[in-house]
Amino acid sequence: MKRSAVVLVGGEATRAGGREKYFFALHGRTFLDRLIGVLSPVTDEVLLVARDEIQCARFASFPSVRCTVDRRRGLGPIGGLHAGALSASGDALFVVACDMPCVNPAVVTRLFSLLDDRDAVIPCWRPGMYEPLHAVYERSALQRYLEDHDDLSLRAMIRSLDCRFVPVDILRDLDPGLRTFTNINRVDDLAQLDADCC
Repeated sequence: MKRSAVVLVGGEATRAGGREKYFFALHGRTFLDRLIGVLSPVTDEVLLVARDEIQCARFASFPSVRCTVDRRRGLGPIGGLHAGALSASGDALFVVACDMPCVNPAVVTRLFSLLDDRDAVIPCWRPGMYEPLHAVYERSALQRYLEDHDDLSLRAMIRSLDCRFVPVDILRDLDPGLRTFTNINRVDDLAQLDADCC
């Protein structure tokens, strides 16, 4: 089964003061550089999903990855998932937000291994508290849902798919602190992360 990593980079960065979070730096490397470095060895391709062609042009310095754009703009993560599912070449997709700089490749590999014949493998902290933007999806199932849906929420999508929910605690043998799920929304969060390290 071919595996793709889909990195959603098209957010408006409103909580980050308008700064593009994928270019935040941690220990001298941008979030995007860290994600590409982690995901390239465990997937067959890394695909970036941007807002538009202008934003795509910002990633010319990453020749090892492809960039595509939202087909339907202004839909948030659902729009990014739609574009990723249409453009990715893999049968299974690891989807991740660009503000997660500590993604653990062993965790990603395990999530892929748990897909089997399900539509998605989604980590969960407790019932109703999911990580849909650090999850694995079967590409054709995602395409079927996204081509004909009325609700733009990720929660509605999860309810519509045949998901395997994976308690995050079963991933602690690979990532004891579960740092893989760390996400950065504000510059202040970045300062704290830099102090804590990952």
